[in-house]
Amino acid sequence: MSTHTITAIVANPRHAGRFSVVVDGKAFATLGVEALERLQLAVGASVEGRVEAIADEAAALHTYDRALNMLAARARSSKELERLLVRKGEEPRHVRGTIDRLTQAGFLDDAAFARQVARSRLSGAGHSARRVRQELSRKGVERSVADESVREVVDDEGIDEQALAVAAAEKKLRALRGLEPAVCRRRLYAYLARRGFAPDAIRHATEHVGEALSATDGAEDRGEA
Repeated sequence: MSTHTITAIVANPRHAGRFSVVVDGKAFATLGVEALERLQLAVGASVEGRVEAIADEAAALHTYDRALNMLAARARSSKELERLLVRKGEEPRHVRGTIDRLTQAGFLDDAAFARQVARSRLSGAGHSARRVRQELSRKGVERSVADESVREVVDDEGIDEQALAVAAAEKKLRALRGLEPAVCRRRLYAYLARRGFAPDAIRHATEHVGEALSATDGAEDRGEA
């Protein structure tokens, strides 16, 4: 017959700082030390009348630990993490509590996340500022935060949008060699537009690589290609 008595509280071997509460010899809940103290749980104590409270604490901790695992895999914005947790079936109120807790602890910082993404995309991948802002928006970063973060990275790194467009055009041009120059120009323009570059930056880039296109055209006319 069940006595609803805690028969053991043991450290969880797979999760540091987590404890398995055993009731009547069976695993009952996984909690953190704060919850154990708050609920005054100890071996020999009864869980009678506290089952729902314990289950709620365990659910909240599960949401928090799941969020930590997601952040360990890669950085995320607070809104992106919130959406993903809810999509995976976590209870919304526990998700909100988790987001607040992670933000207060400094594990979630949308401005720092936005700067990280902007620096990677602008300096590393050569994306346009517009495309980076669009990506940050999709990731749930507020527009004002995204705009400020992109602006900071552009200023700090001395990034020139036209230079980025030229570099992207030169790289793409290598993959387009062999096509007719007119076709090459159209595809190059479409490629740069998809990457979010403004029309003036695209014109500058296509003019910059125009000599290469003309040289290719001339070589083809002479039968040298």
